[in-house]
Amino acid sequence: MRVLWRIDGDFAGTEWKRCVIDVLSTDAVSIQPQDAVLIDGWGGAATLRARVRLVEPQAFTKISALGVEEQRVNVIADPVDALGPLGDGYRIEARIIIWSAPDVVKVPGSSLFRVGDAWHVFVVRNGRAREREVRTGQRNQDETQILSGLKRDEIIIRYPGNQISDGVRVTSAAP
Repeated sequence: MRVLWRIDGDFAGTEWKRCVIDVLSTDAVSIQPQDAVLIDGWGGAATLRARVRLVEPQAFTKISALGVEEQRVNVIADPVDALGPLGDGYRIEARIIIWSAPDVVKVPGSSLFRVGDAWHVFVVRNGRAREREVRTGQRNQDETQILSGLKRDEIIIRYPGNQISDGVRVTSAAP
């Protein structure tokens, strides 16, 4: 599942409710009408669902918390679930699912590193780190799909530092 994470938004409209989510314009180009939206951070325990109705065609400039000018685009989503007490101007956190597939092999992005133009991981095999080239697919800020080069349930090394190299002895930490 490829998700655009932790996008701030709010609810607008008094006659019927809709979710207005502002996203970076570079992310907006990947969002399509009918994409699923997961809503958290609204004050309740449940994750609420919505569907993208519209990606507005015009961007606007917004200053980030770090003082950086960003080009943003509003995404309008219609609720699928009952929204309970949510009202006009309420803050939410939305995740827009722009890709998903069943049974994919995925790794934390922190386990990948570049060697030239190729992506590699370290796999733990017989107590040793083994460097392996992998072919990547979809990704988000946390995870990356592996198309080839790695089997499901193989143990990989996250955050491989300079002390890890092919053949070095390693011990596995409990998951």
